[in-house]
Amino acid sequence: MNLDILVFCAHPDDAELSMGGTIAKLTSHNLKVGIIDFTAGELGTRGTSEIRQKEAFQAAIVLKVATRENFYIPDGDIKINKENLMHVVAAIRKYKPKIVFAPYKLDRHPDHMHVSKLVKQGFFYAGLEKIKTYEDTHLQKAYRPQKLFYYMQSHAFVPSFIVDITETYETKMKAVRAFGTQFHDPKSKEPETFISQPRFMKYIESRSQFYGFQIGKDYGEPFFSEEAVELDIVGTAKH
Repeated sequence: MNLDILVFCAHPDDAELSMGGTIAKLTSHNLKVGIIDFTAGELGTRGTSEIRQKEAFQAAIVLKVATRENFYIPDGDIKINKENLMHVVAAIRKYKPKIVFAPYKLDRHPDHMHVSKLVKQGFFYAGLEKIKTYEDTHLQKAYRPQKLFYYMQSHAFVPSFIVDITETYETKMKAVRAFGTQFHDPKSKEPETFISQPRFMKYIESRSQFYGFQIGKDYGEPFFSEEAVELDIVGTAKH
């Protein structure tokens, strides 16, 4: 199955928090989106890896993604090595996405930064014919997507562009809330974490509102591109 968009994440719920509104917007326009989580999030303070997997697939249904996979690399141990790089290369060649999304290179969580670097390398190396990867026993063909964009997690950056998610913001939050073990629940007896505090959800909302305001909308999600982004000024003027 070929995809239009492939989103790489370190942990289940990263995609939802960072670009869930954008994913929902893309799928609402019948574009095929896939999510690949590097780990099962087994080091998370709350919940279990098994529960988080169930939550991840519930969120995927909400966002109407075409597929969701997990590399099952140990959480907290995403090494920048050949084995993990080849996971990325093989996935890109398998799904042949037009656009790839990855975490921004700077973040409070080392796993996020390592995924960012691995995806950048994999994006390039997937296009080199002399690097061999296999799907089952079949040799994969070299393939390089058109664009690589980065989404925001805990560290802010000056966006290259902002996606209006006003119409899909509620869908984003429904997908986020699918991860019931991870976020604020007054009935939970598990330890408090950085993201389970009530103010974290307020932060997600206010950040969406802030970037939405930058483009004259109610809600927005920011993205960074290392390359210049083309603007169809004629099409924009017509609208």
